[in-house]
Amino acid sequence: MNKDTLRQVLVVVAVIAVIAVNFLAVLLPLNGLDTGEISDRFEVYFVPAGYVFSIWSLIYLGLIAYAIFQVLPSQKENPRLRAIGHIFMLSCLANITWLFLWHYEVFSLTIIAMLVLLLSLIAIYLRLDIGRGQVSLAEKWSVHIPFSIYLGWISVATIANATQWLDYLGWGGWGIAPEIWAVIILIAGVLISAMMSLQRADIAYSLVLVWAYVGIAVKQASVPLVAYSAWIAAGLIVVLLVIGVYRKRQNQN
Repeated sequence: MNKDTLRQVLVVVAVIAVIAVNFLAVLLPLNGLDTGEISDRFEVYFVPAGYVFSIWSLIYLGLIAYAIFQVLPSQKENPRLRAIGHIFMLSCLANITWLFLWHYEVFSLTIIAMLVLLLSLIAIYLRLDIGRGQVSLAEKWSVHIPFSIYLGWISVATIANATQWLDYLGWGGWGIAPEIWAVIILIAGVLISAMMSLQRADIAYSLVLVWAYVGIAVKQASVPLVAYSAWIAAGLIVVLLVIGVYRKRQNQN
């Protein structure tokens, strides 16, 4: 078995493993604790409504599409897939590690696992040159879009994990009210989205943030400042995306 074949097989194994562990975390659940119930312990506002987490189903489908596409004989020597194989396996390991740390309540280490996952996905995103590189329609739908969605969600999840970790540590927020911190974090997300929209016109990434922000607005409806800010932020992300897509099409003409 040569290196390319081994990489293809290991990617398939990694996808199966990460999906299996995520399902077991819900079905068992791990350590007898539900993922969402643990999250609800923390008094933070950067948390979306429960239905928002259904996006994982879309992420799983995307990973399956990537696994199938990359294992095709025609993609064996694809240089872009070669460049991300080992990083993807690291991201799967980080994902699985985070689940165990979270369910066994080792919260101070969850942020490390989450950052490894985030950085791995950023590295994959950059190596694929998503939003800039020209690829076939099949590769776009099987590789680029799935990783855009995955990175978009993990961007949100990393921020949420960081706020929960700080709450766990008892951080006082330098005297700033939690609602104000939530607004500041929402603004930070808009700025990140602006970069992705204006530089890469990444529709999938931005729509994930819109999905999450609407979910935050729904979840925090009883906190007007946070809810209204989330709605406004979601609208701004849409506007920035439209501008980014328009600019990209103008440059292509």
